[in-house]
Order: sequence, then C-alpha cells, then structure tokens
Amino acid sequence: MAIHKVGYLIGSLARESINRKLAKALVQLAPPELEMTEIGFKDLPLYSYDYDANFPPTAQAFKKAIASVQAVLFVTPEYNRSIPGGLKNAIDWASRPYGKNSFARKPSAVIGTSPGAIATAVAQQSLRSVLSFCNSPQMNAPEAYIQFTPELITDEGEVTVESTKDFLRNYMAEFHMFIARVLQVLPPDA
Repeated sequence: MAIHKVGYLIGSLARESINRKLAKALVQLAPPELEMTEIGFKDLPLYSYDYDANFPPTAQAFKKAIASVQAVLFVTPEYNRSIPGGLKNAIDWASRPYGKNSFARKPSAVIGTSPGAIATAVAQQSLRSVLSFCNSPQMNAPEAYIQFTPELITDEGEVTVESTKDFLRNYMAEFHMFIARVLQVLPPDA
C-alpha cells in the first residue's frame, strides 16, 4: 500500500497537554502506511485579512506544512465547549486568503481527550462545523471521545489500558482506509 503523509495538529499549546500525550500514542499506534508529522502553530500571530496580500514567514511556513501533507489529524481539547482559540486561529490562517484554502479536499479526522465524562464531544462538533466550511472531507466514524485518567497514557505515549490501545489502533487503521478512499476520488493534483 501507498504511504500517506499525515500532519497532525495538537489543539492545546501547553507542553504538558494530555492531548499531546494522546497524539504521541496515536503516532505509535498508526499503521506503517501513515507517515505522521506534527504541524505546530504556536508562533502564528492572530489572523487578520490585512495579511492576505503578504503572509508573515511563520504563516507561510504553516500553510506550506499543511500543503505538504495528504491528510490532517486534529487532536484537540475542549475549551469552554469549543475548540481552543489557537487552533481556530491556525485554521483561519490555513484557509486564507480566499481561494487558497489549504484544507479543501484534504481528508481529516478529529479526536481528543479530557478528564470530563463527555471528553471533547462538543469541541469536536464545533471543529467539524469549521472543517465542513473549509471543504475538508471528514472521517465521521468511528468517533473518538477519550475520557482521560491520570495513568491512561504515559508521557512517552504508551497507552496502559489494553482496550483503549486497541480502540486507538483501530481508529488509526480506519483513518488510513478513509484517507485512501478519499484520495481515490479526490486526488490531490486534480
């Protein structure tokens, strides 16, 4: 099978984020056909259309990183029943200027973890709405709302609960198959 380059964005900017731990686990559990690369966005200034004619270097590099991958995985916490502001800002940069949306026709998936019982369900719904507007085909199933407990994932990304590890491995396998299906119908160079 073909290798697919996947960029992943971690919604939290915190170094000790539990979603960073989840992302590490997902990278380890991904099938070998997925080449996973983190796409950081913490240095992006706040987006304004005043920049559309001349993006700053950090925004140019961010858009180039999104363009260099075939699919995007969003690993996000939930802040105030939505996505973190930094993540929304990054999406705004990547989707601009008008007519140069980096997410158009690019397969995506959303996952996240939180200590709360509903995990990141509301944030994921909010993000899905934004990605729909950005014309990014989304993997809608399986859904993944991971309730985080202190020992669930180590700092190195090792999942300590076998059923959760199996679920996450399956999630990444499903994402791989989804990417392959989307790229058959919507090839990147079309």
